[in-house]
Amino acid sequence: AGIVRDLARAVGQHCPGAVVNVISNPVNSTVPIAAETLKQMGVYDPRKLFGVSTLDVVRANTFLAREVGAAMDAVDVPVVGGHSGSTICPLFSQALPKYDLSDEQVRRLTDRVQNGGTEVVEAKAGT
Repeated sequence: AGIVRDLARAVGQHCPGAVVNVISNPVNSTVPIAAETLKQMGVYDPRKLFGVSTLDVVRANTFLAREVGAAMDAVDVPVVGGHSGSTICPLFSQALPKYDLSDEQVRRLTDRVQNGGTEVVEAKAGT
């Protein structure tokens, strides 16, 4: 949290008009830290601060590629929202290329993306 705060201070001081993409987990906590820091400095612009959850995008791309038998680098699934559970919203309907997925496939894939971190923790517990 301190690192994100310090980086936001540096952005506010040296390049207050920059577009900032926060990738540090937990994104749903670190983005508000950056926002509050920029607000305190009087340079906050909500149109220029984003939380980028690359890990969730990679998971969505991987799970979709496996589901449809495509190469992982051949699919692109946008993901919006936060970075925990149901706040993660993979937009399979907006994936490129387009795939005709059933409602059940979308539900199952969404659940895997939303619970991907839990899968990792559970897998590690067995080691």
